[in-house]
Amino acid sequence: MSPQPAGSVLGLGVLDQDLEARLVAGMASVEIALRDAVRSDYPFVTEASRHLVEAGGKRFRPLLVLLAAQFGDPQAPGVVPSAVVVELTHLATLYHDDVMDEADLRRGAASANARWDNTVAILTGDFLFAKASDLLADLGPEAVRIQARTFERLCTGQIRETVGPDEGADPVAHHLRVLADKTGSLIATSGRFGAMMSGADPRIVETMTVFGEKIGVAFQLADDIVDITSDSSDSGKTPGTDLREGVPTLAALIALSDADPRLRDLLTRPLPDDREHAEALHALREHPALLEARSEARRWADEARAVLSDLPEGSARQALEVLCDYVVTRTG
Repeated sequence: MSPQPAGSVLGLGVLDQDLEARLVAGMASVEIALRDAVRSDYPFVTEASRHLVEAGGKRFRPLLVLLAAQFGDPQAPGVVPSAVVVELTHLATLYHDDVMDEADLRRGAASANARWDNTVAILTGDFLFAKASDLLADLGPEAVRIQARTFERLCTGQIRETVGPDEGADPVAHHLRVLADKTGSLIATSGRFGAMMSGADPRIVETMTVFGEKIGVAFQLADDIVDITSDSSDSGKTPGTDLREGVPTLAALIALSDADPRLRDLLTRPLPDDREHAEALHALREHPALLEARSEARRWADEARAVLSDLPEGSARQALEVLCDYVVTRTG
């Protein structure tokens, strides 16, 4: 798959031709380095590792690295490798997530666990984590420490989601904390790496870190809405996967507060039965909780936008502001 221009991929449009040219060139370099990074002496490992790389995706995390780098030297040697690190880490988590979710599709193609088996998918994810660590070793001990703490949060978020909220705890607050750990932490690191590797001012590094976490939560909230509202041809994955697996989403948690007994039963357990799954999906699509979930995604995006006021004005900041709209209006 040939890399697409960053503006086309995310629908940002041409905000500034010079910025667009830098992003397109940067994303092309990331794409080349990404494919090189997953190469192995064992051809089967290369094939399995490239499975999701070649399926495409938005490359949201490396794009954020490149945008954050615009506040320093975007050509600095650590920028592209750090963008590859965050995408490798993200891809590795997808291999593992698909095993836990028993997903059949990922990005419109058969998931690795469906194409091969769970063992291959898990080990391929581990291989990608190892490749990310190898690249990090050249970026210095601080980068390694940041990645280790990010990985800690990724794992903690997954455990929190699996175990569920403590008795008496607010399930919505628990869910938002899960999203901050599982998704927001790596997107925060994307913003941090881009600014840090480019030599930007430490205040900009901190701003991009905070922005990344907030936009990351908004991104995941919107992604969960897409999972409910779209069909597989739009989103590239089976709709209602979270419902089927009994994984809570914000819309489902809100709906539970006033659900009738039948819907409450459907939303509090896995739904392997196709008829029950379709019933729950239809009910959730019609429930006002979906609008509340959209409003919450917008709130996080608006908070992310407010953080940007601390950045210098210019085309890079403008692109980040447009990104805040993109994450909550996308359909796939």
